[in-house]
Amino acid sequence: MGRDGYNVRILGQALYDKVASSRILLVGAGGIGCELLKNLVLSGFKHIKVIDLDTIDISNLNRQFLFQRQHVKKSKAHVAKESALRFNPDVDIESFQANIMDPELNVAWFSKFDLVFNALDNLEARRHVNQMCLIARVPLVESGTTGYLGQAYVIQKDVTECFDCQPKATPKTYPICTIRSTPSQPIHCIVWAKSYLFNQLYGNAEEEEEEPQESDKENVEELAALARETEELKKIKLSMGTDAYPRQVFKKVFTTDIQRLLSMEDMWKNRDRKPIPLQYDVLEAALAERSENTESSQSGSEIKDQKLWDLNKCFEVFNDSVIRLSKRAMSEGILSFDKDDDDAMDFVTATANLRAHVFGIPQKTRFEVKSMAGNIIPAIATTNAIIAGVAVMKGFAVLRGDVGSIKRTYLKTVSRRPYLLLPETSSRPNPDCDVCSASNARVVVDVDQAKLSDIINTIVVGKMGMDVEGVSIMDKNRLIYDMDLEENLKLPLSQLLIRDGTILRVISDEDGQIDLVIQAKSGTSGVELVDEPLPVKKVTKPHNGDAVHAGQKRQQEIDDGDNDMLTGCAFSSLLARSERRRNLKCHVASGVELGNSYISGLQNYSTARKESICSYLEEERPVVAS
Repeated sequence: MGRDGYNVRILGQALYDKVASSRILLVGAGGIGCELLKNLVLSGFKHIKVIDLDTIDISNLNRQFLFQRQHVKKSKAHVAKESALRFNPDVDIESFQANIMDPELNVAWFSKFDLVFNALDNLEARRHVNQMCLIARVPLVESGTTGYLGQAYVIQKDVTECFDCQPKATPKTYPICTIRSTPSQPIHCIVWAKSYLFNQLYGNAEEEEEEPQESDKENVEELAALARETEELKKIKLSMGTDAYPRQVFKKVFTTDIQRLLSMEDMWKNRDRKPIPLQYDVLEAALAERSENTESSQSGSEIKDQKLWDLNKCFEVFNDSVIRLSKRAMSEGILSFDKDDDDAMDFVTATANLRAHVFGIPQKTRFEVKSMAGNIIPAIATTNAIIAGVAVMKGFAVLRGDVGSIKRTYLKTVSRRPYLLLPETSSRPNPDCDVCSASNARVVVDVDQAKLSDIINTIVVGKMGMDVEGVSIMDKNRLIYDMDLEENLKLPLSQLLIRDGTILRVISDEDGQIDLVIQAKSGTSGVELVDEPLPVKKVTKPHNGDAVHAGQKRQQEIDDGDNDMLTGCAFSSLLARSERRRNLKCHVASGVELGNSYISGLQNYSTARKESICSYLEEERPVVAS
């Protein structure tokens, strides 16, 4: 009996037919993605598209088993396809080395699939796929692992909660003053070596640090000191490539800067230990003496990266890595830290451990530094395999029907029950989620000919009956229209960077919000609404004084790499503009004289703008109390 015969016996003919005919999109060909693709081709799925932007690194080979050493530097998607076809040559697999967020991979493209599997470790990309699947109304099987933990669950519009229904944890950050002056943990030294010293010497030295709040006097003082030290390092960088360069860098960061900190006696009154400056000449002499009198005693049974370096070894690696990185920087320009870059990892490990020695902090092996500097929780191949298997089972359940009954599955290492896999009933959509609770409709338009005013007049006002006075329109974090941006009304959509697949969020003070998905089609006359829009989501406007609370709630949802802070700022700006509009109406209701006084103060407005406001006031006269 062939493979398909076994699949038919296991799944049943009806479900197997659905599996074999379904069109599958697999996003990501990494740790989970490799396991998923293997499972899909062995389980009867016949039509698969796999997409991944990355290339294969040697560090991937210990857990991404579709790749081998000869595949390093090649496309993950393409190699995964070739390797998977060896399991089942009868499957039609199409691979793409592309960014899933590329504009051409729009809602119409996602709509071609019956089921999407997410195997991503990038938060921004996962949010994008989540939104695309919601708008396209395509079921999404979301999965993820962290060390020995994992989960897999199904996302379906209006049935289950989406990826953004619950806020994601904010990445851990550290105060500038702690990193710069008073480190107390190994991670403080590693962040200093990676994010400060490496960037200042070899990265973008003009990159701005995160600004502290105005009330944080200690951080403000540290930023001032940081600015001075940055200028000093710029002068030292002029000697890059010379024999004196490692000595100058070392003396600056491990001698001069430490002596400066020691001069601040109040800083060390209540601390257990003061930092001890290092002397380049002393370490250089000790290293030379050791080289003459002893031979390397590194044990062959110890893994190189897991051996803890002593002070002399750190000094030796520091000098060597500075020289190697300097040569690269002089030929390649700006360098970026990469945990898989040996030169960068040697530099960060050596400098972090030297700084740890200065402050009396436990040192870390190169392996440990790599994990901490790359914010890595070690990927476990077995965890990926288990979650990939669970994800395919979720796919079977989706094709069988009744998505609402499919449970979310967690992989746990510790439980009061003797089970690794714990099921949990899927939650309903969060009514306050800005992503899955929004209504949406597709709009066909020629973006080179149609203007923003056509969208507003035909759809926003004509079809949806919104009051244009209270409407704002956003493209992700970019505000493209409100009453202060009326000049955009006359511009073609293409000049506003609106293209095929752009999702415009229309927000009204009184009428709610809706997402308009733009489908660009040359030669289209006017604006065509493909879908009759569902009832728009009503926006809950905060009461007086609640704007700060709304901003704080939004702040909690920020993650690494994501631009939610900009969204929060834009939302606050919309609230402020909405308040101004309400104030203007209050002025009108309190008397025409107040309105006329308002007009007389608009010296910078055009005559047409004044006439528009006069007309508005005239319309309001009948309702003004005498």
